[in-house]
Amino acid sequence: MILAALDFQTLSDAVGLGAIYALMAVGIGLVFGVLRLVNFAYGQLVMAGAYTLAYTAGWPVAASIAACFGVVIALSLAMDRVVFRPLRGQSPAVMLVTTFAIAFLMQAVALIIDLRNNTLGEVATSIASLNQAITVGGVQIRRVTIVAVVVAAVALVLLALLLTRTTIGLHTRAAASDFRTARLLGVRANRVIAFAVVISGLLAATVAVMLTVQFPLVTPDFALRDTIVVLVGVVAGGIDRLWTATLGGFTIGFASGVINGVLPTDKTVYLPSAVFALVILVLLLRPAGLFAWGRRAAVDRV
Repeated sequence: MILAALDFQTLSDAVGLGAIYALMAVGIGLVFGVLRLVNFAYGQLVMAGAYTLAYTAGWPVAASIAACFGVVIALSLAMDRVVFRPLRGQSPAVMLVTTFAIAFLMQAVALIIDLRNNTLGEVATSIASLNQAITVGGVQIRRVTIVAVVVAAVALVLLALLLTRTTIGLHTRAAASDFRTARLLGVRANRVIAFAVVISGLLAATVAVMLTVQFPLVTPDFALRDTIVVLVGVVAGGIDRLWTATLGGFTIGFASGVINGVLPTDKTVYLPSAVFALVILVLLLRPAGLFAWGRRAAVDRV
């Protein structure tokens, strides 16, 4: 009965969700590769972008999306300059706790701003038309699914070219492999970190646009659950390398979409339990990550 519910539409939605989660995984993994920092406040960057889309819903679509990207990138750079850079020499535990503090602070600020009109939640309708379905071969596929897959593919290809064909990209890979040695060889640390932060912010803004199409009601906890799921997927895939983290993000997004599609409506409450049970099983069988192979995974992080 469950397998009978697995149709092409369910698979297409799962692929679309996997593509969005893959973009989030790249943003998280890129910063981790350079700073060795798991940024738990990444979801709040997505939330800030979603609120920007909601508050600029009356603007032209291009202007609203541009504002979203501007706000998210500015917050990303401010987060690095004001918080992460002064604490760069501290222990990973201090940095980790700091990201939690930033996440809760941004949620609190969003809550204060949101409650100005005594109602919780803002609706982002800038590109709601992407949530409409089109017929492909007799199957209904939402436009946002197609856009998410195309955007994710283009973004990943462009990022791969940046990391392999440009000077700043090669410096980023060197810093991710051995930050101290890279600095001794002349790599400018602040420039590399700023590059990683900006790219991470661009991906967070892209995710904000995609998620607001599917979930137009924006609240202070917007994208929080998605971030937790992606973080789990990144660890399960193999956080030490960018491509394994990306595959982990896509896999957990795809698995979530498939499980959500085949479960009966009254049983979807069990979705998180099923997903995390699968993750625990993967980590028990492959502690280094599902896609981490050989010793090279400990060296080549980007």
